[in-house]
Amino acid sequence: MKIAKFAFGLICLAILASNIVTMSRWSEARGVYDDICYLRQAHLFQRFGADGLNTDAVRDDDRYFEGKMKEIAFAEWKDPVRWPCHNPMPGGKVVMQYPPGTGFLLALFPQGHQVVPLYIAASLIVCGLALYGIAMARTLPSISGAGLFGALAVYLMINPAKASYSVAPTMAVCAVAGFLTALWLTRDKRSVVLIALIGLLLGASVNFRLPNALLAAGYFLFLGIPFVWSRKLATFVQGLGFGVGVLVGMAPTLIAQAINAGSPLATTYGSADVVAPGFDLAVIGQYLRDMQFVLIVLAIGSTAWLLRAGEGSVRQVALVVAANLLVNLIFFLSHPIFTPYYVVPIAMLSLWSASFVWLMQPEEARQAMSLRHEPASLGALPR
Repeated sequence: MKIAKFAFGLICLAILASNIVTMSRWSEARGVYDDICYLRQAHLFQRFGADGLNTDAVRDDDRYFEGKMKEIAFAEWKDPVRWPCHNPMPGGKVVMQYPPGTGFLLALFPQGHQVVPLYIAASLIVCGLALYGIAMARTLPSISGAGLFGALAVYLMINPAKASYSVAPTMAVCAVAGFLTALWLTRDKRSVVLIALIGLLLGASVNFRLPNALLAAGYFLFLGIPFVWSRKLATFVQGLGFGVGVLVGMAPTLIAQAINAGSPLATTYGSADVVAPGFDLAVIGQYLRDMQFVLIVLAIGSTAWLLRAGEGSVRQVALVVAANLLVNLIFFLSHPIFTPYYVVPIAMLSLWSASFVWLMQPEEARQAMSLRHEPASLGALPR
């Protein structure tokens, strides 16, 4: 088994090394609107510190963003109202639509060399947890499962994570939150600190992408429904800790919305992005032809298996994951816009949670789950 662990660990490290070599060749001038806007947010943080939360177009007095627009031959670079990923607000300001988290992380690195270190740092976190999962495994099947999933998780840091700068940090947060979710529910006594930390991480992920707020939905349902039934103080405290963690984590986005849109609850997105849900066969078809469909199948399959074969903490993690999957898939499959990464965060959070809760089970419990899942032999059938 040591040889198997070493082999799968080596595979994950080889994929990581290959990713780093590929990332090191990336250009920050791809001409993609989203990229330029995230870099503008980073530039504002580097110029103004915390006041960089204010993304008013008039603050481009050093012509940073105008220069970026000229580089891609954007015809209306002089008119902020026409700038990509910027929207006019009721007060007359023109502000950037994205939450501030991705720009803040980019601002930690020197201008011109921001994207590659961000992706490498996120990849190291994902690879570290993949290696930890392999080290935790105690049987050949569990080593193989942890190794294959770890290799997939590290590979995904290139594709589809490269599609948006916001995906890389989201993937790292999902990996850590999945591990903590399993740890929280496998302990004999549920820790309020752990669930608050999970809430803090998921809340912080909203600063990268607003739809990441849906990643907390399953946890709220898992904690809220039992409280409505039982009214137990312990359940209330757990839910309160999680809710406070989420609120604190997403505070930068709420502050940014208050500054830019006039209210913490007002969106900086334009009407084209705030659209009513509705199932569209064309959008669903795009998901069916995309790699995201494979991740969805894996997430649903692993969750269904844990619900069927698991008991105790395993089943509880499966319930959290199932609720989360249901809410997120309903939202994104009914959203009239498709991207190659929309459902990747919920799929990866689900798979990390399922993987770690499986690995954290005692060997006897894992064997019992496998036996319960196996079909009865012919000799065991009633005669």
